[in-house]
Amino acid sequence: MENSKLKYGFQFSRERQILDKFMKKFFYSLFDLIKIVLVSLAIVIPIRYFLFQPFFVKGESMEPNFDNNQYLIVNEINYRFEYPKRGDVIVFRYPRDTREFFIKRIIGLPGEKVEIKDGQITIYNQKNPKGFTIDEYYLPKTIFTSGNLSIQLKNDEYFVMGDNREHSYDSRRFGPVKKNLIIGRVWLRAWPPSSFGTIKTPIYK
Repeated sequence: MENSKLKYGFQFSRERQILDKFMKKFFYSLFDLIKIVLVSLAIVIPIRYFLFQPFFVKGESMEPNFDNNQYLIVNEINYRFEYPKRGDVIVFRYPRDTREFFIKRIIGLPGEKVEIKDGQITIYNQKNPKGFTIDEYYLPKTIFTSGNLSIQLKNDEYFVMGDNREHSYDSRRFGPVKKNLIIGRVWLRAWPPSSFGTIKTPIYK
């Protein structure tokens, strides 16, 4: 009987040790997981809210270069150190309702005069007082820029248009976009995988 008690007591003690080891490993693993999650959040949250912003394309105004429902990543920090460039594809707040967000391409820069006539876009600035016509090689030849207007931009204004000119509601209708309404430059096409890649700003001749 005595031996039986010792045997079961030893067995209970051994099982307790195994359980203790298991619980220690479990809590150590849980603690490591919590640390990883906290560190990840500390990295991801600033990136998500202060550096980069996801954006879904809605509509056809930027076709054929950007399609409906494509998932884009917008660089929000770029314009804190440099000015937006001609040809940049940007996301901005709609001037007439800042709760809405639009995606368009920058055509005219601050201080410039933008003229649209007979399907051509002419830019007048200090460097080109006689004006120069933009060669938009990134657009299909079938794209026609409708409208007949001439607008002088102020020092904080940008003239923007969609690539799908016949189906784009842009600066031809609602006017220039002020610098403080620009969220950032479209940096990456993240979805679908078949179109994944960074977005390059065209170089105008």
